Amino acid sequence: MSERPTRKGFAARPADPEQWIKAAEARSSSNGSADGFTARLTIDITPDLRGRIKIAAFGRGQTVADMLRELLAREFPPTSGEAS
Repeated sequence: MSERPTRKGFAARPADPEQWIKAAEARSSSNGSADGFTARLTIDITPDLRGRIKIAAFGRGQTVADMLRELLAREFPPTSGEAS
């Protein structure tokens, strides 16, 4: 039998952990602080809470993502040892 060629699939991890964690393109956030990288965060919430969050964001004229980023940045400000 012939040997199958080895190829990197979509699940292949890069050798450098920093490259695995950070996004390929730098993007700036809506509040003007360009961190250079973004990361996706997934949480499980009830459909009722999701609805309340969406209504609050709409009422403020914001996207849910922007509103939650601001909330998390306010709740967890950078410490003196962290780069902002």
